[in-house]
Amino acid sequence: MGKEKIQSNKSKSLVSGLSILKTPAKGADDLFHISFKHLDKTQGQSFHEWETEGLLADALITLHNYSHSSIQSQLNDKFTCYGDFPPPAKTDFTHPRHVPDDAKWARIHVNGKQVIAGHIFKNTFYIVFLDRDHRFWISEKKHPQQHRAICF
Repeated sequence: MGKEKIQSNKSKSLVSGLSILKTPAKGADDLFHISFKHLDKTQGQSFHEWETEGLLADALITLHNYSHSSIQSQLNDKFTCYGDFPPPAKTDFTHPRHVPDDAKWARIHVNGKQVIAGHIFKNTFYIVFLDRDHRFWISEKKHPQQHRAICF
């Protein structure tokens, strides 16, 4: 009987512990989230290529660093919202069919010219392309300020 009581208490603490995991921290919904739902594997590079070239860890560290604040508070030279998909003369990419036409496109610089291109919806950055050569939005300027758009 004593053994049953101990197991019962362990089960209760496990269940209550799991319910804590399901409850988001206050303000967690406002934080930067990422999604791979719209990742396009037919354009740009693959995760394997970025891993081989030593870029994948840098990309994950960059994304991790963004995850501590709201997406809106982090728009800067390294995280730029373009709004519309780039015009054909300014990109080597095509708008994937599985991404909404009204998506608000953005990019995050990882290291040097490497960027993660995707779109923003509410507090989520949907990763669409891994772009090693910064060909998503081709620009002559190092930090193109003219492309900033309102994404929210």
